[in-house]
Amino acid sequence: MIQTNRKYITAEMKLADLIIENPSILLLVEHFGLDLIVHDKTIAQVCFDNRLSLKVFLSFANLYNGFHPLGREEFSNNDIEDVINYLKNSHNYYENEKYPEIHNLIQELYKLNDLPEIKLIDKFFQEYFEEVKEHLTYENTTAFPYFKELLAGRIPAEAERVKQDFSVAEYSDHHTDIESKLTDLKELLLKHVPVQNDRVLRRKIILGLFEVEHDLNIHSTIEETILMPFIDRLEKSLF
Repeated sequence: MIQTNRKYITAEMKLADLIIENPSILLLVEHFGLDLIVHDKTIAQVCFDNRLSLKVFLSFANLYNGFHPLGREEFSNNDIEDVINYLKNSHNYYENEKYPEIHNLIQELYKLNDLPEIKLIDKFFQEYFEEVKEHLTYENTTAFPYFKELLAGRIPAEAERVKQDFSVAEYSDHHTDIESKLTDLKELLLKHVPVQNDRVLRRKIILGLFEVEHDLNIHSTIEETILMPFIDRLEKSLF
């Protein structure tokens, strides 16, 4: 469920109350690998108990409530470790849960409506999903290990190659391409594909696309405004 609640989140607020007001914060909690049973604890207590950066949690929580980072926060190496772990967990959500869920719904729609338009949507989504998986795999297996080496003060042997592959501009271009394809899918389903017996399936697919788009937008903002600028500064200090 997507809901942007324009309340600026602070450390003394109770996490359960914020989840009730904005259920999408459940994904935030899950991406940090935290227990969803948060009792009556404040955000500060939850972060302290889980050895999680309070600054990072608050920055991300406010993204889910519709506040864009101001770019003035100063993060430490330990903070960025939490950022990377969050991003890796979100990759698992996209690759192993949300995208397969949407793909299964599209295939169900095709079973009810054996039309070339639906087959084309299925093919488009599969190709799009493969592109996303390739990007996530490269981040998990190459970029994030490289970033962690830098955070530990070490310069990996493949540093020059990875540096060339990862820039804020390239990240932004790739994210824009992924998001534009999601928009194309939504528009096809809302405007151009005439099918029957599909009301429930079509609604589930469209809502699923909106949900993954919302979380991907946050994911992209974190990488482009927090992770990559920090890594860029770190590289300049080490090379």
